[in-house]
Amino acid sequence: MPLGRHKVPFSGKAKKQQLKEKKQRQQHTNLLAGNKNFKTLLLGESSNEGEDDNVQSLNKQPTWRKGRNNPNRYNLQFHRESKEEQQQSKEEARKTLQPVSEESLEIDIDSYFPKELNFPVRPPWDFSMSKEELDARENKYFTDYIKSIEKKFDWSELSYFELNLETWRQLWRVLEMADIILFITDIRFPALMFPPSIYTYVVKVLRKHLIVVLNKIDLAPAPLVVAWKHYLKKKYPGLHIIMFTSFPSYNLRDTSEKKGLQVKRRKGKMRMAAEGAQTLFDACKDIVKEQVDLSSWQEKISEEMTVENEIGEEEVEIGKTVHLKYQDTSYRVHKMYEAGVLTIGCIGQPNVGKSSLMNALMGKKVVSVSRTPGHTKHFQTIFLTNTVRLCDCPGLVFPSKVPKSLQILMGSFPIAQLSNPYTCIRFLAERVDLVSLLKLQHPEKDDQWCAMDICDGWALKRGFYTARAARLDTYRAANHLLRLALDGKITFCMRPPDYTKTQDEWKSHHDVHTVEWIQAATKGHQQELLSLSEDEYSDEGARGSEAGSVKTAESHEEEDSDDDDALQSTNKFQALNLAD
Repeated sequence: MPLGRHKVPFSGKAKKQQLKEKKQRQQHTNLLAGNKNFKTLLLGESSNEGEDDNVQSLNKQPTWRKGRNNPNRYNLQFHRESKEEQQQSKEEARKTLQPVSEESLEIDIDSYFPKELNFPVRPPWDFSMSKEELDARENKYFTDYIKSIEKKFDWSELSYFELNLETWRQLWRVLEMADIILFITDIRFPALMFPPSIYTYVVKVLRKHLIVVLNKIDLAPAPLVVAWKHYLKKKYPGLHIIMFTSFPSYNLRDTSEKKGLQVKRRKGKMRMAAEGAQTLFDACKDIVKEQVDLSSWQEKISEEMTVENEIGEEEVEIGKTVHLKYQDTSYRVHKMYEAGVLTIGCIGQPNVGKSSLMNALMGKKVVSVSRTPGHTKHFQTIFLTNTVRLCDCPGLVFPSKVPKSLQILMGSFPIAQLSNPYTCIRFLAERVDLVSLLKLQHPEKDDQWCAMDICDGWALKRGFYTARAARLDTYRAANHLLRLALDGKITFCMRPPDYTKTQDEWKSHHDVHTVEWIQAATKGHQQELLSLSEDEYSDEGARGSEAGSVKTAESHEEEDSDDDDALQSTNKFQALNLAD
C-alpha cells in the first residue's frame, strides 16, 4: 500500500460549495477589473498613478502572492504615448503614401544621438556603503537622470528607451566585469544602435577596448556593409570593427522539393561558428597580446573547423568547453585579466543577435534566444574555454531621437504588443515598394495606396480573415509584414551619409570581395535565387484567396514558412542586384 495520507472522502455537497467559492472569487476579480487601481492590486506594484499613466511595462506576469522573486523585475519599461499621439498616428495610417527618395535613407549618427542625450552610468560608490544606501543612491541618481531628460527634450521627439533601473544595473555590472566590450549591432541600422556616449564612456572613462560587431551582414548588399564599416572606422579612430553572420548563404543545402519550392536547411554549423570566432579571436589577440594565454581558444576553433568535415553536424561535441555553474559575481574592484582569464562582455540593443552570436561562438546552443525584445532578463556568464569567459547582457534600448516607427523595424519594441502597427507599415511602404515586391492588389480597386490598403491587400493575398465575421484580418497582416521586415525577408537597410553619390566607388572597393565570400553572394548563387521565380511565390501565396475560403490564423501556420522562404530568396536577389 503506498505511503502517505489516505484520501479524504469528497461529497457532492462539498463539491457544490467548492464551485460556489470559485464563482465568488471570479466575481470579485471582475469587480476589481473596474477599479482603476486593478492593475496595481493584481501585479503588486506601487500605487503611484503618475507612473502607471506615463510608463508602460511590457511582458508583465501576474504576481498573486508576494514571493522572494519578482517575475516583473527586469521587464521592459517605456514611456507611454498619449491618446492624442495615438489618434494622430491612426490618422496618418489612412493618408496616401508619399514615397521618399533614396537619399532619405542616409543617416548620420550625430542626428539621432545629440551630446545632451547620454546613457545613465553607475553613480560613484564604495565598499563601505550598505546595500540600502547603495540602492537609495542609484534610485535617486536614475530619477534625477530621467528628470534632466524631461527638461531638455519633449517625450514626443524621443525614441522608446529603457526606464527600468534594474536592467541598467545589468549593463553596469557587465561593463564593470568585462576586460573587452563587444558591442553588437545590426548591419541594417548600425548608426541607430551605436550611441557615441558608450564609446566615450568605455574608451575614455573606463579605458577599456571596444569591439563593434556588424552582425547579420547577409541581410545587406556587400558594398553597403563595407561603407558602414569605413564610416564607423573614420568616425571613431581606434575602434575595432568585425563582421559576423549567424546564417550565411553558403550554409544552405538543398534537401527536398516541396510545393514547387526548394527547401533549404542549414549545414556546417560548427564551421560557421569557427569562421566567425576566428575573426573575433584575431581582434582579441591583437588587444591582449601575451597577457592572456588564448591557445585553448585557438585550439577549439581549429578542432571545430577540422572535425566538421569528419563527423556529421549533429554529432559534433567539443570537449574543451568548460561551464562554471557557480561563480562569484559580487561587486569588487576590477582587475584586468584577473586569474589569467579574458572576460568579454556582450552588449547591445534588443534583437541584434547577442545570444545567437554567443551560441555560434560556443558551437552549440548554450543561451536561450527569442525574437521578443527583453527575452534575456539578466546577465549570464559562460566559459568559452578555461581562459575565455563570455558575459551576455540583456538588450538595452539607449536614449535617442530615432523615430518610433523605425525603432519597431529595428526590433526594439515587441511587435505583438503594438496597438497601432499601421504607422510603422506606412513608414516602411514609403521606403520599400511593397506593392510591387509583394504583388498586391488594391482591395478597393483604386490607384492610391495607404498603409491600411497595404495591410488589407496582404491579408487578401494570404487569406487572413477574422474567425467570426470573416472580414480581412488587417491587424494580423500588419504584424506579419513587420515580422518579415524584422527577419530580413523584406530587405530594408539604412545607409551612411553620401552613400548614394559614392556607391559606385564602394562597389569596386577591395573589401567587397571579403564580404561577398562571407555572404557567398556569387554569380552562381544569384542565379540559384533567381530560379525561385516570383510566379511560384505569387501562385502559392494567393492560394487562400483564390479558393475563396475563410481561414483562421492557425490554418496558415504551415503555409507561412514556405511562402516566407520564397519571399526571402526573391527579395534577397533584389538586394544583391544593388551591388551589381
